[in-house]
Order: sequence, then structure tokens, then C-alpha cells
Amino acid sequence: MANKVTIQDIADALGVSRNTVSKAINNTGILADATREKVLAKAVEMGYKQFSYANSVSDIIGNTPVQPTPLRTGEFALFIGNFLDNSHFASTMLDKFQHEIAHLGYSMTMHRVTPDNIANLSFPPSFSPERTVGIICVEMFDQAYCDMLGKLSLPVLYVDGPVTSFSNQLAGDLLLMDNSAGIFNLISNMKEKGITKIGFVGESNHCRSFFERYMAFRNAMYLNGLPIDERFCLNAIHPHGTEYFSSLFQTFSQMEELPELLICANDFVAIDIVNCLKIMNKSYPEDIMICGFDDSAESKVMTPALTTCHIHSQAMGYTAANLLLSRIEQPDLNYRTVYTETNLIYRESTDIQK
Repeated sequence: MANKVTIQDIADALGVSRNTVSKAINNTGILADATREKVLAKAVEMGYKQFSYANSVSDIIGNTPVQPTPLRTGEFALFIGNFLDNSHFASTMLDKFQHEIAHLGYSMTMHRVTPDNIANLSFPPSFSPERTVGIICVEMFDQAYCDMLGKLSLPVLYVDGPVTSFSNQLAGDLLLMDNSAGIFNLISNMKEKGITKIGFVGESNHCRSFFERYMAFRNAMYLNGLPIDERFCLNAIHPHGTEYFSSLFQTFSQMEELPELLICANDFVAIDIVNCLKIMNKSYPEDIMICGFDDSAESKVMTPALTTCHIHSQAMGYTAANLLLSRIEQPDLNYRTVYTETNLIYRESTDIQK
């Protein structure tokens, strides 16, 4: 009777380690696909039978050609409320999302939702519900329009959402970045350094993320026992529109006293504050420290560079694909709200120079 083939026999035949063969046969650890396939093929050739995942190699053992899994078809419709340039975190997120769905045979189409579409609760002309298997919404902050999309009997994922969604449940899954941890950490650290006059700038009701960042600021101040000076809370200035900067500058320049630190709703609000300071012949961090949010490309090349919160855009793209694909497979799942990690990045804009 022939001797039983062992893992060591296969390793010797291939000139690889026993550990490599074990990983391939037991489907554990990290191993290159080509190496795994070579080991499995040799194991089958030598008559090795004790695979821990027999179904994965049954076609090879039976010398039957492996039939590829049929690709799925259909389109994911991307609905965007504003143009997304390369600095927007969603650009990288959507690239990862498209990469993930393409492996399964899905495609993605982009549809710009105009103010007229929102006012009339109408779809962009390019949108075809019949071809669509799911919808992903980015920068869609109108509650009524989001509610309309939720009635289409299609899986819908909202990346961020209207602030009113706190009290009006969206008919779909919601994906956000962690808007709180970095702000809590920053304020706690600043308190240890004697910084207590801290403010916030950015319209808190613009979207759910802006509101969460504003509330994170207020909660962190409260939990650290720091008083909130409402003069330093510029949370009613809209971050869009032609009159935005002049309104921001007028409000900011008329402050009788500047805070020691301003936490901004995103990096672009922070950049506008920097421009206001230049006009006022003031500088950062000497006259005031500044923190943004998003870790945009601009935040790194500013001089001084901007302290900010980094969004893991690729992780958001992967999670977005997972949420929509699982919703297709299990349409009766309860609606989910998922947060991905963010990280506070200290740069020169919060160096204490006083």
C-alpha cells in the first residue's frame, strides 16, 4: 500500500516550506494566489486528500474545469448634489466603490441632481430606474428629495445626509465618518496646555456631518469643564454661495476678541478663515490656532500646514459597496447607520507660539 502523502512531501516536491503548503491547503494566512494555486495543484497531482475545505478544490480533484461565477449585471446610480473635485474625500471613496462593484460585474452611472430637480422632486433625465440595482447619494442634503428616493423600492445608501434625518429616518442605509473623536481629543489636549478659549465655525445645519462636528465641539467643551463663549461660535454662516466669504469676513473681523483656537467644519472653511486673517494682517498660529476636517490635499501644502481630521476614504468606499451589496442580498435588513474611523493629525496650525 502506498504511503500517505503528507504536507512535508508536497513541500519537498515544490521546494517550499511546510508552512507555505499548510497555509494553501488549510486556506489560512496571507499567500499569493499563484503560490496557493501551485500548491493545490501539486497536492492534487500527488494524491493528497485531506483538504480542510474540500469544496474549494473539488473541481481540481475531479479534473473538472472550474466554471467561473457568472458576473452580475446592472447599474448603481450615483446621485450627487454638487460637483466633486479631486480634493473632496468622496472622489477617492467613489473610486474604491467602483473598483469593488466592478469585480462583480456591476457598473456605476453618475447623475447630477440640479436645484430644479430638488425643487420639483424630479429625477435627472439620465437616470433609468429599470437599469438601476441600487443608489448611492453623495452631497444630497434635501430631506424631501432623499425621502422620494427611498420610495423607489431600490437599495439606497446615503453618504452623509440632511441634518433633519436625526428626526426623520431615511429609508436607506447611512454611511458617515466619525465626526467626534478627533475633536474630543483636540480639545482635551488643548485644555492640558492651558488653551480654553475655543470656538467653532461652519454652518451646523448644512448637513448631518457638520452638525455632528458642531455638537462634538460643544460636548467636548462641556465634558472638559470649559465654558463656551457663544461669540466664538460662527455656526450660522453658510459654507456655499457668492456672498459667503464677505459675510464670514465681516463677522470674523468684527469680533472684539479672537479665540485661541477655532475648530472649522471642514478644511475649506479653515482656508477661508486663513484668508480672513491675511486681510486683517493677522497670522496663524501666532494670533489664533486653526483646525480643519477632511485632510484635503490643500491642508498639507498650506504654510503653516493645517491640523485636521483624516477621513479614510477608501475604507468608506469599501464599506459603501458592502452596505449596498448586502442590502441587495437581504432587502429586509433593518436600516443601518455605519461610521468609519477618522484620525486627528496635528500640524503646525495648532502649534502654541505664545
